[in-house]
Amino acid sequence: MTDSRITLEPGKRGGRPCIRGLRISVYDVLEMLAEGMSEAEIIEDFTELEPADIRACLAFAADREHNLYTVAV
Repeated sequence: MTDSRITLEPGKRGGRPCIRGLRISVYDVLEMLAEGMSEAEIIEDFTELEPADIRACLAFAADREHNLYTVAV
């Protein structure tokens, strides 16, 4: 799965996957969700994010998990 919302830039956030070139990493969003924040709360705190960005983070994490499992088997 390739989503243009998820970007990788070597000099930004240590090369971690980020959202649309912003300084908000996929990890940041996943951590907020894991802590119980709702999509609406995240978007309220980070107004530059869109609902599709959060779904892209979840899809990215699911794809990465799938690839790790596929390689391990």
